[in-house]
Amino acid sequence: MDIQETIQSLREELNLHNHNYYVLDDPTISDYDFDVKLKELQDLETKHPEFFDEHSPTQRVGGTVTKNFNTVTHKNRMYSLDNSYSKEDVLDWEKRIQKILGDVPLEYTCELKYDGASISMTYEHGKLKRAVTRGDGFQGDEVTNNIKTIRSVPLHLKGDFPDNFEIRGEIVLPLEGFAKMNQELIEIGETPYSNPRNTASGSLKLQDSAEVAKRPLDCLLYTLIGNDVKFTTHFESLEKARNFGFKVPKEAKLVKSIDEVFEFIEYWNIHRHDLPYETDGVVVKVNNLHLQEELGYTAKAPRWAIAYKFKAEQVSTKLNLISYQVGRTGAITPVANLAPVQLAGTIVKRASLHNADQIEKLDIRVGDKVFVEKGGEIIPKIIGVDFTTRSLDLLPTVYITNCPECQTELIRKEGEAQHYCPNFYGCPPQIIGRIQHYISRKAMDIEGLGGETVALLFNNNLVQNYADLYDLTVEQVIPLERMAQKSAENLVNGIEKSKEVPFERVLFALGIRYVGETVAKKLAKHYQNIDNLSNASLMDLILVDEIGERIAQSVVEFFENSENQIIIQRLKDYGVQLETKTVFNPDATDKLIGKTFVVSGVFVKFNRDDLKKAIEDNGGKVGSSISAKTDFVIAGDNMGPAKLEKATKLNVSIISEDDFIAMLG
Repeated sequence: MDIQETIQSLREELNLHNHNYYVLDDPTISDYDFDVKLKELQDLETKHPEFFDEHSPTQRVGGTVTKNFNTVTHKNRMYSLDNSYSKEDVLDWEKRIQKILGDVPLEYTCELKYDGASISMTYEHGKLKRAVTRGDGFQGDEVTNNIKTIRSVPLHLKGDFPDNFEIRGEIVLPLEGFAKMNQELIEIGETPYSNPRNTASGSLKLQDSAEVAKRPLDCLLYTLIGNDVKFTTHFESLEKARNFGFKVPKEAKLVKSIDEVFEFIEYWNIHRHDLPYETDGVVVKVNNLHLQEELGYTAKAPRWAIAYKFKAEQVSTKLNLISYQVGRTGAITPVANLAPVQLAGTIVKRASLHNADQIEKLDIRVGDKVFVEKGGEIIPKIIGVDFTTRSLDLLPTVYITNCPECQTELIRKEGEAQHYCPNFYGCPPQIIGRIQHYISRKAMDIEGLGGETVALLFNNNLVQNYADLYDLTVEQVIPLERMAQKSAENLVNGIEKSKEVPFERVLFALGIRYVGETVAKKLAKHYQNIDNLSNASLMDLILVDEIGERIAQSVVEFFENSENQIIIQRLKDYGVQLETKTVFNPDATDKLIGKTFVVSGVFVKFNRDDLKKAIEDNGGKVGSSISAKTDFVIAGDNMGPAKLEKATKLNVSIISEDDFIAMLG
């Protein structure tokens, strides 16, 4: 086989594995083997640029920077859907279409209405040609390079596909991925994203496609359009699209009557919470495509379809006050203080207002009656104002200009939604927040010391930074509120014991902006000690795997600061671990390379940390949750039933600790 044939063969094989994993959720190859083949293809393409193909699997990692997105006119307009909120609305819709069509038997396709960003993709000769956002329905932005990074979007089609067509769907951010992204932001002191839909939509407009590639976006398709598309029914087109390689949700159902439509709606109104994505309703479509053409469109929407919107539980209550919180990085978050109200089983008193732009957009004023609902069924949010009850004497909200804690004038960087207090080393909530982060479980995990105690220590002038913790004595701590001899001793002993915490966790504990757990681990492994890291240049840092310019700049700025230099030197003098301890393990092997394990339950021969270390020492990877990428679950006593169910559902092998020991030989 010559070079070109080898390259083409690898591309076809990788495309198949990619489809099995991201579309069918049925991987047929390990992540390690996939990465080896992808690396082989990358090397061959680098050596033979004459065989470059923009649709190669290697192009999914992104790297293309788009400064300005081209505006493209849709060949076929992207209409909105008429919404309905009751069975009566749906029955009225059916009467209207029967009036147009006469007494003909009707079938309907019912699909879930996923809450994402609409996209229209054009395919020519089986290859992705163009991807355009909905925009205003008549024209949108071309985001092809960003869409290519989404693994469930096929770059090459298979089967008997039309020569030229458009396919439309939603770009969504799965709830699990959204939660993980937000947790990482919280850990580095950043403001979390407000909801999956806006985050998915914003991702499509990122200028660097490599950043888009890092986000766990998915693409769910629901409509084929084009002169070459020759189908009789909509449901048939969905099945064909699935055969071409598209990810078409399997929840779609063909029903024979409006009663079956209501059964579908009632089922998913309850079970939508089991889905991995946010969904806000059901779309009902006349199934016969000829009848769709006959029904046509109004000025805004197709007559042959209607969206039934699930009811989000919503209440109105009075906005008593807007207060402002200061985070450990100085980010200011406005908070709505509400008259207490019952919502989705809990009493809600506060809701985030996100930023100044949100307050201005909704024109929220103290004294207003506001509408509150739970975004994503979890976080209370204000979605609007009841203007019919607004008193004429209510004044527009003027966003604060100075920090509510230290009165420093706030700054707002270009392109950022958040205001910041720049008084990093003199603003009390920032100081307390950094120390609280330092002692937290995933950082130094100091036993006997909690967030409230940190605030007490600061307010009693016992600590001004986390290095001061190591000067504390039992005698200083005892007079504090709710503190006795034993608890004071535990606190001081816990601080002393933190000197044994490994370098990677200390690095995370320092609270360098954008340096979360994963980044701290990579930097600690690469630089081995704090001196090497503090002396690294911006370019040195950028060259480290997965360290971008934003992180690199933040690290450089942290170590250039004279106060940080003094604190680091003090931590060294106290004996805090600021270098990696290399522990030689003569029994280590590479037997587990390419295998991912999840550990669950209580074990007899290992504690959990030792078990995880044994996995990593032998080349394996420890996963935090069970997914299609998991190879084995090592189950101890009292394994969680949810994990057991998920492992069984995904056909992941469940082994005991004895099985694991046997695996290592």
